[in-house]
Amino acid sequence: MINNIEGKSYEERLCCLKLWTLEERRNRQDLIEVFKTCNVLSRLKLNEFFTLADNTRGIRGHSRKLFKFRCTLDCCKYFFSNRVINRRNQLDQGVVVASSISAFKGWLNKGNKDGLLRGLIRRALGLPGGFSGW
Repeated sequence: MINNIEGKSYEERLCCLKLWTLEERRNRQDLIEVFKTCNVLSRLKLNEFFTLADNTRGIRGHSRKLFKFRCTLDCCKYFFSNRVINRRNQLDQGVVVASSISAFKGWLNKGNKDGLLRGLIRRALGLPGGFSGW
């Protein structure tokens, strides 16, 4: 089927096929779903999953930040509405207020090619090597 891929590691196969890792695909889809929810393009209701942060305190970044509730239970920490907030809150204003889902996906695709999405994910998870050049 595909030549010269047998015997290569997972990372080498991804590079040969120009695919994203499973973690990157999951994070990308999470961000897309939040974008659709926040822009009323989904059946999910914003107020059932997220709370908009109070912008009166002069927070940095974009104007549509989401508030993250503190939780100690793993079932709460890794629930969709909590695991995606840090990544979304670190996006630029222009990305968050993108005119369409296609424009938002285009930024994510460009960010993956430049390594920005991987850095954003690593920084949101508190891992070393996060991109800091926003």
